[in-house]
Amino acid sequence: MKMESGPLAFQSRFAPMPLTESEEAALAFAACGITGYALADLCYARGEGGNIMAGLVGRTIAAGDAVHTVSLVVTNDTGTHLLKHPRDFSTGELAQLIEWSRDGKLTEMYRSSRVCVKKTRSAPPLEPLFNINANRWSVHAPGSTYFLPINDLTLLYINGLLEIFNETTGAFLLDERANFQPAGLSRFGRTKGGHLEDDPRRGRIATIRHVELMVAEFASVEQGMMLQNLGLMTQALGLGGFPNFANHEFGWFQALGFRMGSMPASRYLGMKLLARTAARLLGRDLPVPYPLGLEVDGQVLLKPFCPPYYPSMRAAVEAVVDLKFGTHGVFRGGSGSIWKNSGAVLDQIPSLSEAAVAATIAYCEYLWKRYGRFPVYVAPYRTVVGFQAVHLDSEFYDRFYRPEALSETQRNDFARWSRGNAPGTGNK
Repeated sequence: MKMESGPLAFQSRFAPMPLTESEEAALAFAACGITGYALADLCYARGEGGNIMAGLVGRTIAAGDAVHTVSLVVTNDTGTHLLKHPRDFSTGELAQLIEWSRDGKLTEMYRSSRVCVKKTRSAPPLEPLFNINANRWSVHAPGSTYFLPINDLTLLYINGLLEIFNETTGAFLLDERANFQPAGLSRFGRTKGGHLEDDPRRGRIATIRHVELMVAEFASVEQGMMLQNLGLMTQALGLGGFPNFANHEFGWFQALGFRMGSMPASRYLGMKLLARTAARLLGRDLPVPYPLGLEVDGQVLLKPFCPPYYPSMRAAVEAVVDLKFGTHGVFRGGSGSIWKNSGAVLDQIPSLSEAAVAATIAYCEYLWKRYGRFPVYVAPYRTVVGFQAVHLDSEFYDRFYRPEALSETQRNDFARWSRGNAPGTGNK
């Protein structure tokens, strides 16, 4: 790398040295490697919440309800890859991945888990607000590998709704953008003979924004664990790395070639008629792009549970129900768990209540009809922070830092790769 100016101005005399495949494989495993089965040691009696689970596979990071909300993109000078989600593997493939993880065969796992998105490096523009100034000098440098977590909010959202709209929890949601009227749930309130607690004194009323903020925070926590593991593995391998700002509404998704949607800013922000009209007359009602899904050569790699990948929000909710309780679903497929007598356990797990499913459909259809998107406050996919990993040039740290700045592992890595790396232009 090269830092042009300032008190730490420096140019490495070595040509860029990319990470090896085995190094990338170890980092990818640390971020989201499949490690075994989620034990799902919960109470599955009706009303006890066990059937909130939406998966039975474990990764190196925790995931609410085993949904595994976060996917990972890996990009370097030779290409861009998406690591497949646990739901993308067959039962046999999962068993093989788990065996490899136990044997430490991380490169085999990496090769079998990645799908090529592009044959070049992917990156959004470096200018603000796509990036921040502090990172521009080094981010996406030749030889670096960038790991980008991508949050899918739709499955986590719908799965949570199916739980909070059941007869046991009975939550009732209001639309704060519509004078706190019920968000499509009027007929489900107890005052109308339904099962949801619409009496504020019961403490079970929330707003759309409140619930969607919870969903986004759950996903971001999962992403944070992924970044922490990347940092720990980077240190263990003797590499350098840092988290990098990636919190842009659409920059990364356009760079990756996502299928994009667009809507006027006035609708995106939920403006009322007068404000919408004013924005349009003032020329400020600009289109806002947002990601819908990722498709490569006709293959859908990332698909949210909402239109346009489903004909309606009803169909999307039904797809989530089928994922859990369909013929090949988590709780009816009869495989993919670590219970001794899987069939006997699965037979006793209660299905989702019809009332919870109906309320979830009504709420989701209300959001789509009123706001034209799902979720309302954020796009189906979201990036927050990425992570860049590199080989370190210890000569920079020897010049400007005390000896303890680098670990022995990092100094050994530098000694290994720099021996055969042809010098470049020399130091400033």
